Amino acid sequence: MINFMRYKWFFFLFSALVIGPGLISLVLFGLKPSIDFTGGTLWEIEVSQQSAANNEQVEQVLEEEGFSSEVQSSGENRFLIRTMPLDVSQKNLISGELLKVVGEFAEIRFETLGPRIGRELLQKALLGVVLAIFALAAYIAYRFANIVYGLAAILAVFHDMLVLLGTFSLLGYFFGIEIDTLFVTAVLTTLSFSVHDTIVVFDRIREIGRKTAESNLEQVVNQAVGETLVRSLNNSLTIIFMLTALFVLGGETLRWFVFALLVGTITGTYSSTFTAAPLLLVLKSLRGKTLGNS
Repeated sequence: MINFMRYKWFFFLFSALVIGPGLISLVLFGLKPSIDFTGGTLWEIEVSQQSAANNEQVEQVLEEEGFSSEVQSSGENRFLIRTMPLDVSQKNLISGELLKVVGEFAEIRFETLGPRIGRELLQKALLGVVLAIFALAAYIAYRFANIVYGLAAILAVFHDMLVLLGTFSLLGYFFGIEIDTLFVTAVLTTLSFSVHDTIVVFDRIREIGRKTAESNLEQVVNQAVGETLVRSLNNSLTIIFMLTALFVLGGETLRWFVFALLVGTITGTYSSTFTAAPLLLVLKSLRGKTLGNS
């Protein structure tokens, strides 16, 4: 049996080294919110196949009219324009100028979100994440009849959140990558995936502890980690392969959502085994309990 817990402080140090740069970036620079949270207009158009227009040309049209914007390709002959809130007259003005540059185009969607609604959406997103975390902690503590299990699981969840948030803080500062409502979906998905994997490990620890009440706690955790590690890796690799293919081959509009899921899957797989299990061992040791008494 491999003594995984012998290296628990190395696991904690590795996590600190991964989280550290992102945490510093979060404190200094924060995250770069999209118009979903700040307010603005999302305008998607489709040009004819004969048009030779590109992102830079479309973006230049808006800038010449005094509107800062970001233009992405959302598919073949499609452009996704993100800019400040536009009213009908401003939209018509830009449409006329676009017509001169890109030729005839069809409007796929036009959505405008006010700053006030954006702030409310951000508040609700944060509230949803916080409620989900505390609900998970309460449920795990109840199901395992021990608050230590819930505390260890939630600390592992915070580990995953910090990795994901820190990664996108760095991406936002250096590459201008924004977070939107899809990012919130990715965060919540990461929470559920991380907790699901953690529960599998914790349940195995509890079962082994019941059968071998006299066992040393560290031996029980090592055995549980060894028995669940291959299952966790196989499960996660199937997800990672799929997300990697989608990230490489998928459209621009979903790329960073998929990347967030990919980061969440990787860190969730790691934390359930090499963060949550060592944390459970440390916390239970601090309380001076053996597994048989939990």
